[in-house]
Amino acid sequence: MKISIFKPVNRSYCFNHFNYQNNPTLMAFGFTPKDVELISLDGLTPQQFLALCVETAERMQWNIVYKSNAGIVAYTGKTLFRFSFKVTIVIEEGLATLTSESTGSEMYDMGRNKKTLLAFIDSMNSVKAITTPAMLDARYRELSPTLPPPQEDVLINPPPGGKFGGVLSIFTPREGYFITPVIININIAVYILMVVSGVSIMAPGTTSLIAWGANYTPLTLGGQWWRLITNTFVHVGLLHLLFNMYAFMFIGMLLEPLLGKLKFAVAYGLTGILASLCSLWWHDITVSAGASGAIFGMYGVFLAMLTTNFIEKSRRKPLLTSIGIFVVYNLAYGTKGNIDDAAHIGGLLSGICIGYLFYVALRKPAAAKLNYGILALVVVVCLTASVAIYKKIPNDIVTYEAKMKSFSEHEHQALAFFKLRYDATKEDSLAALTKNGIANWQEDIKIIHDISQLHIPARLKDQAGVLANYCNYRIATYELLYKRTRENTEQYDDSINYYNRQVSEILNSLNNPKEGK
Repeated sequence: MKISIFKPVNRSYCFNHFNYQNNPTLMAFGFTPKDVELISLDGLTPQQFLALCVETAERMQWNIVYKSNAGIVAYTGKTLFRFSFKVTIVIEEGLATLTSESTGSEMYDMGRNKKTLLAFIDSMNSVKAITTPAMLDARYRELSPTLPPPQEDVLINPPPGGKFGGVLSIFTPREGYFITPVIININIAVYILMVVSGVSIMAPGTTSLIAWGANYTPLTLGGQWWRLITNTFVHVGLLHLLFNMYAFMFIGMLLEPLLGKLKFAVAYGLTGILASLCSLWWHDITVSAGASGAIFGMYGVFLAMLTTNFIEKSRRKPLLTSIGIFVVYNLAYGTKGNIDDAAHIGGLLSGICIGYLFYVALRKPAAAKLNYGILALVVVVCLTASVAIYKKIPNDIVTYEAKMKSFSEHEHQALAFFKLRYDATKEDSLAALTKNGIANWQEDIKIIHDISQLHIPARLKDQAGVLANYCNYRIATYELLYKRTRENTEQYDDSINYYNRQVSEILNSLNNPKEGK
């Protein structure tokens, strides 16, 4: 005897369906978009319903990765233009909970999770219509030997850290998800401290960013190496922080349970340092801040894992596609202004290398010596390479900063002539013009010549050329002032005024550069 078709409920679904009420398709939105549907077993035993779920999933060509008396876990099929979803069915007395979760990195699913579950329910009704209870019992007997005992059933006893209990759980360390929330919380705490101290909420200035530890070439290469680390905890406004922390939270949920706390923390720190070094190497002078270099590093580690057999094949394919799209899109978007793609690429490549090294150890988790040995090797190699790169990066910009500081000191001494008392003697005035004035301007001319020989951005070299003209005009002015004072005459006033106008124009151009210059 065939099982009777239940009375249609909610768009002719034969199983009583408690979530769908003829509403328009809604988009699931969240850190991992999902949809949950509840259906009644309507007289079937849990064993029969399990057999029916397995049969339905197989007919839909889903990949069933886990089966137990409590239910199944399966992944839907995936094509180039269709996403894969993880479907979990948990069976209890008289009721089943169907959950579909996105396996990609999207924040909203355009209603695809709901459509996946409704398609499954439709297909299950079709299978039920041609299946007898005896057939379901026989199918269960086939499945029974492969099902785990209740104490080992992960659907009944999920592993620690396997579930998120709400928004606040994102920030709560626990087994399998410990380092990720700690790093998120540190980033948020630093941002709050910045705002409380008076830094702009949405658009901090470069001075504020540098003060809080941003990666600034002259200072980082000038001895403040710790900026290679601190810059990964400084963010350029609220949106920058939110987007970075979302991306990090997503990869942390996937990767930290695989690597463990120690490997995850080490990978984050090392890729952050190497990303910062790559930024310094690529840019002549930059102010760089944000966790994205380290985050790209973690995506690099995960990409390396996804190209191995460490992660189950059914999960590997959809994740590789979605994370690959995420990386390519963000690198392409980074070609726009104010995005440090050099740090992103440096983090990504270093993460891939670290990931492959970790894979050697992760294949044998019980081999403690191997795991700690690989970890030590990664740390030593990365830190040694970091020190070598740090010393190898051309630091002419640091030399430039030092010489400009010296230039300013000589300029300040030369301009002391204009601070002489009105009743200063002629001898004091002449001495101020030559010894303190012309001599210091000539020293500045030498400094500008040295600067012109440095490997620095073209705009700084152009500026040095302008400063050379500035010094020459100053020298010409001082020489005429010397003659005017010594001869006590006004015949040089027109020339002095001309040079003063030239000086004013140069100072105005330096203080108010034209757009695009």
